[in-house]
Amino acid sequence: MANAASGMAVHDDCKLRFLDLKAKRTYRFIVFKIEEKQKQVVVEKLGEPKDSYEDFTASLPADECRYAVYDFDYVTEENCQKSRIIFIAWSPDTSKVRNKMIYASSKDRFKRELDGIQVELQATDPTEMGLDVIRSRST
Repeated sequence: MANAASGMAVHDDCKLRFLDLKAKRTYRFIVFKIEEKQKQVVVEKLGEPKDSYEDFTASLPADECRYAVYDFDYVTEENCQKSRIIFIAWSPDTSKVRNKMIYASSKDRFKRELDGIQVELQATDPTEMGLDVIRSRST
């Protein structure tokens, strides 16, 4: 079903891979991109469970928008191991205006397809989604 605002559909693979990340922890992260010609959101990259946060940030293009989810593990002050699923809307300042508009208009519907997101970030440069920011938003 296409999004009325932007006309973008969500490929079933996006939802299936997200469920794998959420339930089975098969992936550390997923990067999604909008295929304009096909008018749908698709999976661009899957991060292995052993991949680091640096591997994740390196997989985001410097001049194009993307959506991403990251499975963030942390330890609470009570020494409990916890995990949060972070949704990141990556919209670098250097990306084209049209690209930013398409991603912005499709974001809410796409996010609704991924049931279980606990934290959302909007980032225009790497400092806005640093590990310190994610840690402070997760705890």
